[in-house]
Amino acid sequence: MAKKKTGKPKRELTRRQLSRWQQQKRRQHIILVSGILVVVAALGIMGFGVYHQWYVPEYKPLRQTVIEVNDTKFDMSYYIKMLKFYSGGASEQQMYSMVDWVATAIERNELVRQGAAKLGFSVSDEEVDEKLKSYDPPLAKDYSDVVRAQMLVGKLNDEYFDQQVRLSAEQRHILAMFLESESQANEVRAWLEAGEDFATLAGELSLDSTSKEKKGDFDWRPKGILTLNYGTSLLDDYAFSSEAGALSKPIFDEDKTKMVGYWLIKVLSRDDEVETAQLKVMLLGSEQEANEVRARLEAGEDFATLAKELSQHDYSKENGGDFEVTSPDAVSSALSEFVFKAELNVLSQPIRDDTVSTKGGYWLVKVAEIDGNRQISDEDRASLKSDALNKWVDGLSNDPENKAKNYLDDEKKQWAVMHAAGS
Repeated sequence: MAKKKTGKPKRELTRRQLSRWQQQKRRQHIILVSGILVVVAALGIMGFGVYHQWYVPEYKPLRQTVIEVNDTKFDMSYYIKMLKFYSGGASEQQMYSMVDWVATAIERNELVRQGAAKLGFSVSDEEVDEKLKSYDPPLAKDYSDVVRAQMLVGKLNDEYFDQQVRLSAEQRHILAMFLESESQANEVRAWLEAGEDFATLAGELSLDSTSKEKKGDFDWRPKGILTLNYGTSLLDDYAFSSEAGALSKPIFDEDKTKMVGYWLIKVLSRDDEVETAQLKVMLLGSEQEANEVRARLEAGEDFATLAKELSQHDYSKENGGDFEVTSPDAVSSALSEFVFKAELNVLSQPIRDDTVSTKGGYWLVKVAEIDGNRQISDEDRASLKSDALNKWVDGLSNDPENKAKNYLDDEKKQWAVMHAAGS
């Protein structure tokens, strides 16, 4: 009979051995827990560092509100996108010059949306999406607000302001020409009263390009159009307060720019070999003014004082007329022809220069005919509608019920430009 196999007898631990084993196990547990805590602490430190190195300076500012328009808020991320869009790849320096303009554009776009809604006008998201896709290349949805504002402006112009502008109104058939001085205007006015042709004289003498091209005929105009075209109400004021056939006296326009000026020059020194010269110069708006100023200089008045007061030459005005010619090609032919032939320290006669721009002159206006109710041309109606729309948009910004807040300080502007230019 085979012997029955017996298993290996169990080893019984003594109390002392059991105690030592339990202590060893506790030490291993403590080491394990300590290791885990060290890893967790390390991860916590790394996370804290990431939080402060990335979230605080990078992510958090992107979520900060920088512009509010009534109840609508725009954060830094949105502002940066608009800065990139409107600057169109400009340099960082050019972009920085646009930071305030872009903020204003964001405010205006939102005011247009809110203002249009009050008038019952809106553009759906689907319409905006289709418009975004129509561009080449298509625009991202980031620019939905820009496109929506543009679409609303077009809709308001075509559907709302079209109803605000009349189809017909009182109009005047206006003739006008712009002349350099009061004395010339009085002379031309005398010729007109003697029977000379307005169109012939305007085509020959007018210093306004439209007047010269059209030979003085501004056609039939409702009140306000010439004010829009010229930025002054001088023409409208006379035409709509005068009888048919009336011819104005010279009307001074101090802001109107013209392509003519008159130099007074004194050559102080000249190097004919290298063709350089040191000058005293003054640029004046008319031959009449130049003659009057020359008489004052001849009577003993100071050149520098009069140059600072009257000259329209920006480069020398603040220096009392001091000006250096570095080469004949660096100045107009009218100026260089005198400088390199003139006697030293002798004051020139007025030198006409048709290549320089000066301000100031005189209008002559004639009311050819009057019609109390004439259909307004499509061109003039478009101008009047555009003007009404622009005034409405400006009114939104000036409306005390609209609250727009801008939180962009210099530091935030610089931060925005850096990220817009670098992304």
